[in-house]
Amino acid sequence: MQYKSNSPLVHTYSIVAYDPDSEQLGVAVQSHYFGVGRIVPWAEYGVGAVATQSFAEISYGPLGLELMRAGKTSQQALDSLLAGDPGREVRQVAMVDAQGTPAVHTGAKCIQAAGHKLGKHFSVQANLMHKDTVWAAMAQAFEAATGDLAERMLAAMEAAEAKGGDIRGKQSVAILVVSKEQAGNAKSGPLFDLNVEDHPEPLVEMRRLLNYAKAYEHAGKAGELLEGKPLNDEKLKSANQEFEKARQLLPPEVNPELVYWHAVGLVNAGRVEDALPLFKEVFAIDPLWRELTPRLVPSELLPDDDEVIARIVGF
Repeated sequence: MQYKSNSPLVHTYSIVAYDPDSEQLGVAVQSHYFGVGRIVPWAEYGVGAVATQSFAEISYGPLGLELMRAGKTSQQALDSLLAGDPGREVRQVAMVDAQGTPAVHTGAKCIQAAGHKLGKHFSVQANLMHKDTVWAAMAQAFEAATGDLAERMLAAMEAAEAKGGDIRGKQSVAILVVSKEQAGNAKSGPLFDLNVEDHPEPLVEMRRLLNYAKAYEHAGKAGELLEGKPLNDEKLKSANQEFEKARQLLPPEVNPELVYWHAVGLVNAGRVEDALPLFKEVFAIDPLWRELTPRLVPSELLPDDDEVIARIVGF
Protein backbone atom coordinates (compact mmCIF):
# COMPACT_ATOMS: atom_id res chain seq x y z
CA MET A 1 0.00 0.00 0.00
CA GLN A 2 1.85 3.04 -1.30
CA TYR A 3 0.27 5.51 1.14
CA LYS A 4 2.15 3.91 4.03
CA SER A 5 5.63 4.60 2.69
CA ASN A 6 5.86 8.21 3.87
CA SER A 7 4.01 7.71 7.15
CA PRO A 8 6.11 7.73 10.33
CA LEU A 9 5.60 4.41 12.11
CA VAL A 10 4.50 6.02 15.36
CA HIS A 11 2.72 3.08 16.96
CA THR A 12 1.98 4.23 20.43
CA TYR A 13 -0.44 5.16 23.18
CA SER A 14 -1.62 8.68 23.92
CA ILE A 15 -4.21 10.89 25.56
CA VAL A 16 -5.78 14.18 24.47
CA ALA A 17 -7.59 16.07 27.21
CA TYR A 18 -9.23 19.30 28.35
CA ASP A 19 -9.41 20.56 31.93
CA PRO A 20 -12.53 22.71 32.40
CA ASP A 21 -11.25 24.27 35.64
CA SER A 22 -7.99 25.63 34.22
CA GLU A 23 -9.16 25.60 30.58
CA GLN A 24 -5.91 23.87 29.73
CA LEU A 25 -5.62 21.57 26.71
CA GLY A 26 -3.02 18.86 26.44
CA VAL A 27 -1.57 15.78 24.81
CA ALA A 28 0.67 13.11 26.29
CA VAL A 29 2.21 10.25 24.31
CA GLN A 30 4.74 7.41 24.69
CA SER A 31 6.16 5.17 22.00
CA HIS A 32 9.00 2.90 20.99
CA TYR A 33 9.88 5.55 18.40
CA PHE A 34 12.66 8.11 18.52
CA GLY A 35 11.42 11.63 19.27
CA VAL A 36 7.70 10.91 19.40
CA GLY A 37 7.03 14.54 20.41
CA ARG A 38 7.97 15.72 16.91
CA ILE A 39 5.08 13.79 15.35
CA VAL A 40 2.09 13.05 17.56
CA PRO A 41 1.14 15.99 19.86
CA TRP A 42 -0.43 19.25 18.67
CA ALA A 43 -2.31 21.82 20.74
CA GLU A 44 -3.37 25.46 20.71
CA TYR A 45 -5.08 27.28 23.55
CA GLY A 46 -8.70 28.15 22.82
CA VAL A 47 -8.67 25.85 19.78
CA GLY A 48 -8.01 22.22 20.62
CA ALA A 49 -5.55 19.36 20.84
CA VAL A 50 -4.68 16.56 18.42
CA ALA A 51 -2.80 13.26 18.61
CA THR A 52 -1.94 11.67 15.26
CA GLN A 53 -0.34 8.22 15.37
CA SER A 54 -0.17 4.63 14.07
CA PHE A 55 0.97 5.10 10.43
CA ALA A 56 0.93 8.76 11.33
CA GLU A 57 -0.23 11.46 8.94
CA ILE A 58 1.47 14.49 10.48
CA SER A 59 -0.79 16.97 8.68
CA TYR A 60 -3.72 15.87 10.85
CA GLY A 61 -2.13 17.98 13.59
CA PRO A 62 -1.95 21.42 11.98
CA LEU A 63 -4.99 20.83 9.74
CA GLY A 64 -7.08 19.60 12.65
CA LEU A 65 -6.22 22.72 14.63
CA GLU A 66 -6.94 24.90 11.61
CA LEU A 67 -10.41 23.40 11.19
CA MET A 68 -11.23 23.76 14.88
CA ARG A 69 -9.90 27.31 14.84
CA ALA A 70 -12.39 27.98 12.04
CA GLY A 71 -15.25 26.80 14.24
CA LYS A 72 -15.49 23.09 13.49
CA THR A 73 -16.09 20.72 16.38
CA SER A 74 -13.52 18.01 17.02
CA GLN A 75 -15.78 15.44 15.34
CA GLN A 76 -16.39 17.63 12.31
CA ALA A 77 -12.68 18.33 11.94
CA LEU A 78 -11.79 14.66 12.25
CA ASP A 79 -14.51 13.55 9.81
CA SER A 80 -13.35 16.11 7.27
CA LEU A 81 -9.75 14.91 7.38
CA LEU A 82 -10.63 11.23 7.28
CA ALA A 83 -12.92 11.73 4.29
CA GLY A 84 -10.00 12.87 2.14
CA ASP A 85 -7.44 10.33 3.39
CA PRO A 86 -6.98 7.08 1.42
CA GLY A 87 -4.90 5.79 4.33
CA ARG A 88 -7.55 6.33 6.98
CA GLU A 89 -7.77 2.64 7.88
CA VAL A 90 -4.19 2.64 9.18
CA ARG A 91 -4.53 5.93 11.03
CA GLN A 92 -5.28 6.50 14.67
CA VAL A 93 -6.24 10.07 15.46
CA ALA A 94 -7.82 11.80 18.45
CA MET A 95 -8.92 15.39 18.96
CA VAL A 96 -10.50 17.48 21.66
CA ASP A 97 -11.90 20.93 20.96
CA ALA A 98 -11.97 24.07 23.10
CA GLN A 99 -15.33 23.04 24.53
CA GLY A 100 -13.79 19.82 25.81
CA THR A 101 -15.57 17.52 23.35
CA PRO A 102 -13.39 14.62 22.21
CA ALA A 103 -13.44 12.63 18.97
CA VAL A 104 -11.35 9.62 17.97
CA HIS A 105 -10.74 7.25 15.07
CA THR A 106 -8.95 3.90 15.11
CA GLY A 107 -8.60 2.50 11.62
CA ALA A 108 -9.52 -1.13 11.02
CA LYS A 109 -5.98 -1.88 9.82
CA CYS A 110 -4.10 -0.43 12.80
CA ILE A 111 -1.78 -3.08 14.22
CA GLN A 112 -3.35 -4.96 17.11
CA ALA A 113 -3.87 -4.63 19.95
CA ALA A 114 -5.47 -1.33 18.99
CA GLY A 115 -8.40 0.60 20.38
CA HIS A 116 -9.60 3.70 22.14
CA LYS A 117 -11.93 4.97 24.83
CA LEU A 118 -13.74 8.28 25.05
CA GLY A 119 -14.39 9.96 28.38
CA LYS A 120 -15.65 13.30 29.62
CA HIS A 121 -13.27 15.88 28.11
CA PHE A 122 -10.69 13.29 26.99
CA SER A 123 -9.83 10.43 24.69
CA VAL A 124 -7.24 7.68 25.16
CA GLN A 125 -6.01 5.59 22.24
CA ALA A 126 -3.38 2.97 21.58
CA ASN A 127 -2.11 0.63 18.87
CA LEU A 128 0.54 -2.09 18.66
CA MET A 129 0.00 -2.75 22.36
CA HIS A 130 1.00 -5.87 24.24
CA LYS A 131 -2.53 -6.17 25.66
CA ASP A 132 -5.97 -4.87 24.76
CA THR A 133 -6.47 -3.62 28.33
CA VAL A 134 -4.20 -0.59 27.87
CA TRP A 135 -6.71 2.08 26.86
CA ALA A 136 -9.28 1.14 29.51
CA ALA A 137 -6.56 1.35 32.17
CA MET A 138 -5.53 4.75 30.86
CA ALA A 139 -9.06 6.10 31.07
CA GLN A 140 -9.55 4.78 34.57
CA ALA A 141 -6.25 6.24 35.77
CA PHE A 142 -6.93 9.66 34.25
CA GLU A 143 -10.38 9.86 35.82
CA ALA A 144 -9.07 8.79 39.24
CA ALA A 145 -5.96 10.99 39.26
CA THR A 146 -5.68 14.31 41.09
CA GLY A 147 -3.55 17.34 40.36
CA ASP A 148 -3.17 19.47 37.26
CA LEU A 149 -3.75 18.30 33.70
CA ALA A 150 -0.13 17.31 33.07
CA GLU A 151 -0.05 15.23 36.25
CA ARG A 152 -3.29 13.44 35.38
CA MET A 153 -2.15 12.71 31.84
CA LEU A 154 1.12 11.32 33.14
CA ALA A 155 -0.86 9.05 35.47
CA ALA A 156 -2.70 7.70 32.42
CA MET A 157 0.62 7.04 30.69
CA GLU A 158 1.99 5.19 33.68
CA ALA A 159 -1.17 3.05 33.80
CA ALA A 160 -0.66 2.11 30.15
CA GLU A 161 2.89 1.03 30.80
CA ALA A 162 1.78 -1.00 33.82
CA LYS A 163 -0.46 -2.98 31.46
CA GLY A 164 2.44 -3.80 29.17
CA GLY A 165 2.40 -0.75 26.92
CA ASP A 166 3.89 -0.91 23.43
CA ILE A 167 4.71 -4.54 22.58
CA ARG A 168 8.09 -3.36 21.19
CA GLY A 169 9.08 -1.68 24.45
CA LYS A 170 9.57 1.97 25.37
CA GLN A 171 11.77 4.78 24.09
CA SER A 172 10.35 8.31 23.99
CA VAL A 173 7.60 10.35 25.61
CA ALA A 174 6.18 13.86 25.23
CA ILE A 175 3.79 16.08 27.17
CA LEU A 176 2.32 19.24 25.64
CA VAL A 177 0.01 21.53 27.65
CA VAL A 178 -1.27 24.94 26.55
CA SER A 179 -2.95 27.42 28.88
CA LYS A 180 -4.64 30.79 29.04
CA GLU A 181 -1.54 32.45 30.52
CA GLN A 182 0.55 31.60 27.47
CA ALA A 183 -2.08 32.39 24.84
CA GLY A 184 -1.22 35.39 22.68
CA ASN A 185 2.10 35.96 24.46
CA ALA A 186 4.81 36.04 21.82
CA LYS A 187 7.47 35.71 24.51
CA SER A 188 6.00 32.57 26.00
CA GLY A 189 5.45 29.13 24.56
CA PRO A 190 3.23 26.37 25.89
CA LEU A 191 2.90 25.90 29.63
CA PHE A 192 4.65 22.53 29.26
CA ASP A 193 6.38 21.24 26.14
CA LEU A 194 8.53 18.41 27.42
CA ASN A 195 10.21 15.68 25.39
CA VAL A 196 12.25 12.64 26.27
CA GLU A 197 13.72 11.62 22.94
CA ASP A 198 15.43 8.33 23.82
CA HIS A 199 15.63 6.77 27.27
CA PRO A 200 15.44 3.29 28.83
CA GLU A 201 12.78 4.57 31.28
CA PRO A 202 11.13 7.47 29.45
CA LEU A 203 8.18 7.89 31.82
CA VAL A 204 10.46 8.00 34.86
CA GLU A 205 12.55 10.63 33.11
CA MET A 206 9.42 12.56 32.11
CA ARG A 207 8.25 12.71 35.71
CA ARG A 208 11.65 14.16 36.66
CA LEU A 209 11.43 16.75 33.89
CA LEU A 210 7.85 17.63 34.81
CA ASN A 211 8.95 18.32 38.38
CA TYR A 212 11.69 20.59 37.03
CA ALA A 213 9.22 22.42 34.78
CA LYS A 214 6.74 22.94 37.61
CA ALA A 215 9.50 24.13 39.92
CA TYR A 216 10.63 26.74 37.40
CA GLU A 217 7.01 27.80 36.88
CA HIS A 218 6.58 28.44 40.62
CA ALA A 219 9.96 30.18 40.80
CA GLY A 220 8.93 32.42 37.92
CA LYS A 221 5.76 33.41 39.74
CA ALA A 222 7.79 34.17 42.86
CA GLY A 223 10.11 36.39 40.84
CA GLU A 224 7.20 38.31 39.33
CA LEU A 225 5.75 38.94 42.78
CA LEU A 226 9.08 40.24 44.08
CA GLU A 227 9.34 42.64 41.13
CA GLY A 228 5.90 44.10 41.77
CA LYS A 229 5.95 47.52 43.37
CA PRO A 230 5.32 48.19 46.14
CA LEU A 231 6.36 44.92 47.76
CA ASN A 232 4.09 44.65 50.75
CA ASP A 233 4.00 41.83 53.29
CA GLU A 234 1.19 40.07 51.43
CA LYS A 235 3.15 39.96 48.16
CA LEU A 236 6.28 38.83 50.00
CA LYS A 237 4.33 36.02 51.64
CA SER A 238 2.90 34.91 48.30
CA ALA A 239 6.35 35.02 46.69
CA ASN A 240 7.83 32.91 49.45
CA GLN A 241 4.96 30.43 49.14
CA GLU A 242 5.60 30.04 45.43
CA PHE A 243 9.32 29.66 46.10
CA GLU A 244 8.63 26.97 48.70
CA LYS A 245 6.55 25.02 46.17
CA ALA A 246 9.49 25.20 43.78
CA ARG A 247 11.85 24.07 46.51
CA GLN A 248 9.73 21.03 47.33
CA LEU A 249 9.73 19.95 43.68
CA LEU A 250 13.41 20.72 43.10
CA PRO A 251 15.48 20.59 46.32
CA PRO A 252 18.52 22.87 46.41
CA GLU A 253 20.91 19.95 46.82
CA VAL A 254 19.71 18.77 43.39
CA ASN A 255 19.82 22.22 41.80
CA PRO A 256 20.63 25.29 43.94
CA GLU A 257 19.96 27.81 41.18
CA LEU A 258 16.33 28.54 42.05
CA VAL A 259 17.33 29.31 45.64
CA TYR A 260 20.08 31.61 44.41
CA TRP A 261 17.88 33.68 42.12
CA HIS A 262 15.16 33.91 44.74
CA ALA A 263 17.78 35.36 47.09
CA VAL A 264 18.82 37.84 44.39
CA GLY A 265 15.18 38.83 43.96
CA LEU A 266 14.81 39.40 47.68
CA VAL A 267 17.87 41.68 47.72
CA ASN A 268 16.52 43.73 44.84
CA ALA A 269 13.19 43.98 46.66
CA GLY A 270 14.98 45.44 49.68
CA ARG A 271 14.77 42.26 51.77
CA VAL A 272 18.48 41.66 52.33
CA GLU A 273 18.04 40.00 55.74
CA ASP A 274 15.64 37.45 54.24
CA ALA A 275 18.08 36.75 51.41
CA LEU A 276 21.26 36.13 53.44
CA PRO A 277 20.37 32.64 54.76
CA LEU A 278 19.49 31.55 51.22
CA PHE A 279 22.82 32.75 49.84
CA LYS A 280 24.59 30.94 52.67
CA GLU A 281 22.75 27.73 51.82
CA VAL A 282 23.68 27.95 48.13
CA PHE A 283 27.34 28.78 48.78
CA ALA A 284 27.61 25.74 51.06
CA ILE A 285 26.40 23.54 48.22
CA ASP A 286 28.62 25.10 45.53
CA PRO A 287 31.11 27.91 46.31
CA LEU A 288 31.19 29.01 42.67
CA TRP A 289 27.89 30.82 43.24
CA ARG A 290 29.74 33.08 45.71
CA GLU A 291 32.32 33.82 43.03
CA LEU A 292 29.56 34.66 40.57
CA THR A 293 27.76 37.11 42.86
CA PRO A 294 29.91 40.29 42.42
CA ARG A 295 29.72 39.83 38.65
CA LEU A 296 25.99 40.57 38.79
CA VAL A 297 26.58 44.17 39.86
CA PRO A 298 27.80 45.57 36.49
CA SER A 299 24.80 43.93 34.83
CA GLU A 300 22.54 45.65 37.39
CA LEU A 301 21.21 42.34 38.66
CA LEU A 302 22.35 43.26 42.15
CA PRO A 303 22.71 46.77 43.66
CA ASP A 304 26.01 48.62 43.33
CA ASP A 305 26.45 48.65 47.08
CA ASP A 306 29.78 47.36 48.43
CA GLU A 307 28.35 46.82 51.93
CA VAL A 308 25.46 44.68 50.65
CA ILE A 309 27.72 42.61 48.39
CA ALA A 310 30.22 42.13 51.23
CA ARG A 311 27.46 40.89 53.50
CA ILE A 312 26.31 38.42 50.86
CA VAL A 313 29.69 36.95 49.97
CA GLY A 314 31.11 37.22 53.49
CA PHE A 315 29.64 33.98 54.71
